[in-house]
Amino acid sequence: MKFKQDFFTQLPEFYAQVYPQGISNPHWLAWSEDAAKLIDLQQPTDALLQGLSGNAAVEGASYYAQVYSGHQFGGYTPRLGDGRSIILGEALGPQGAWDVALKGGGPTPYSRHGDGRAVMRSAVREFLVSEALHHLDVPTTRALAVIGSDMPVWRESQETAAITVRLARSHIRFGHFEFFCHSERGQADKLTQLLNFTLKQHYPHLSCDLAGYKAWFLQVVQDTAKLIAHWQAIGFAHGVMNTDNMSILGDSFDFGPFAFLDTFQEDFICNHSDPEGRYAFGQQPGIGLWNLQRLAQALTPVIPSDDLIAALNQYQHALVQHYLMLMRAKLGLAARANSTAEQDQQDLELIGGFTVLMEKNQLDYSNTWRRFGQLDPSSAHSSLRDDFIDLKEFDAWYQTYQARLGKVADIEAWQQARNSVNPKYILRNYLAQEAIIAVEEGNLAPLERLHQVLRQPFAEQVEHEDLAKRPPDWGQGLIMSCSS
Repeated sequence: MKFKQDFFTQLPEFYAQVYPQGISNPHWLAWSEDAAKLIDLQQPTDALLQGLSGNAAVEGASYYAQVYSGHQFGGYTPRLGDGRSIILGEALGPQGAWDVALKGGGPTPYSRHGDGRAVMRSAVREFLVSEALHHLDVPTTRALAVIGSDMPVWRESQETAAITVRLARSHIRFGHFEFFCHSERGQADKLTQLLNFTLKQHYPHLSCDLAGYKAWFLQVVQDTAKLIAHWQAIGFAHGVMNTDNMSILGDSFDFGPFAFLDTFQEDFICNHSDPEGRYAFGQQPGIGLWNLQRLAQALTPVIPSDDLIAALNQYQHALVQHYLMLMRAKLGLAARANSTAEQDQQDLELIGGFTVLMEKNQLDYSNTWRRFGQLDPSSAHSSLRDDFIDLKEFDAWYQTYQARLGKVADIEAWQQARNSVNPKYILRNYLAQEAIIAVEEGNLAPLERLHQVLRQPFAEQVEHEDLAKRPPDWGQGLIMSCSS
């Protein structure tokens, strides 16, 4: 790997230098060829294994943990930081630079009495979800590899330590800006310094002045709205949408107790630590805006409030328009040129009517959308109909749908187009759990198989048909904890 060290050299007050502590008996559990190409790596080697496990120095790496704050479950925590993640620097690749971080590399000054370690199950889950979201065309950080060990760590019981090697276009979070705004650190010069760095690194077309700052914040609002629209369309629940888990670039970031929907449930909660459902699936659009409002508050020393409010007012429109684009594609509805607000509302009601029917009839979210690839939309008798209990209600919806759809000239091409946007394979929690159990027993084959299937989520892959099925009773709607 070839590194540059812009964050390390230009923002010395935004991190603490700390070196990883190695793990015993490191071994590869998973490796992403796709992610490796981003930083010009060819294959896993023994030397790379020792370096990324913290047992040897990586040439050109600087090693540091970033400091930031954030709102966690609605309450402000003034000092967080990378408690178990150590960044090596920005690795250069054919299409740009990617931060390389060892998640689980040992304690840092921000570990808050924690051991700085990640356990194997959480490392594997982060690897799989990073791969899954990327291949579903959802903006996300990436995972290069998972490194296992025989080092014992204690959570609810004894487990083994592991390291996820994460790649990110940037690790800058909403919480970075909050840290240098609130309490005694309220320094406009630090906010300006961070803003200028962010623009030069990631928005080089923008000027480092008020006009550039305003354009940048509007872009952050729009990128965040688009990310949430992707999550809602694909049926993904993040689980912990704290402001310190929000990427400034609009990438899915910092995975904990996430879940893809099985049976559709608007108020589905995937996080055991969120009994009130603050981060329930249906709450994500509103939380996205709430988090942006906290970011806006942190930026008031450098951007006028009126300009911040004007940008925030664009959030809902951006979210709705992107969500409509994604959902129209899932339904096969032609995009309307210069659609009116009334037409958009009609389409939203059509989409919402279908999800309500799914919830009432307890249907599987992904499998139901996949059925549109088998549908003859010109037929009066829908192949979807047999899945619904209330046939009268479904028939009424379907007639409205057909009227909006209009005539389909090439049914086969229409069906293929549906299969290109409605995945057959998603990372169901029970599949991840089965792979983790197998890894604990020394069997990597289920993990490797699941990883490869998730790389082609829209393909039929008939030999892997069992991975597309609804979960068994024990695996339906699994709720995870934040423990890592």
